[in-house]
Amino acid sequence: MHNTVRRIMFYFFGIIILTFGIALTIQSKLGTSPFDALLVGLFRTFGLTIGSWEIIVGMTMILCNAFAERRRPEYFAVITSLLTGFSIDAWLFAIGDWATPESMLTQTICLGLGIVASALGIAINLQADFAPNPFDRSMLVLKRLTGWNVSVSRAVISIVLVILAAIFSGPIGIGTVLITFISGTLIHLFMPHVSQVDQFLSKQVKYTKKHA
Repeated sequence: MHNTVRRIMFYFFGIIILTFGIALTIQSKLGTSPFDALLVGLFRTFGLTIGSWEIIVGMTMILCNAFAERRRPEYFAVITSLLTGFSIDAWLFAIGDWATPESMLTQTICLGLGIVASALGIAINLQADFAPNPFDRSMLVLKRLTGWNVSVSRAVISIVLVILAAIFSGPIGIGTVLITFISGTLIHLFMPHVSQVDQFLSKQVKYTKKHA
């Protein structure tokens, strides 16, 4: 499998799995990530769809990042926002009838699966190293402008998003806390395994070419 094709494959699979996880955390009603909580809050306040707000907020962050760095907007990041927004709406539509937990147990299971799926999706997407996520880019921009480390920059942006989500009645709860503190560890755990899959696919290509 050609390197570019493999990267694109990881990119798309990463978004599909990530957005499935996001949809599950939203359906759990126990709280979502700060960014997703803002999207749901905007949906509750102004209408449209959660995916539509993903696109709008993502585009806004892309423009703000470009203005802060005094450079052109990253057009690949626009593609990421569009695909992510569409996928979130598609998953919410697809699982809306059966992933509607009502007891605390089923809500917790839904949240847990959502957190794991989101972390796996991010790990796969990072392996692709293709089309930056607007949130992650904002974190790096803030790091460059302030000299803060990545953790502090991410925490500051997350706090701002939580405040905005609270203003718009977004779903902030125990899930928000868990996602904030657990996701990084899960992503770190998944990344070596995702890398091994990538290396395996790369070796398969070399083997096929050698024996062709």
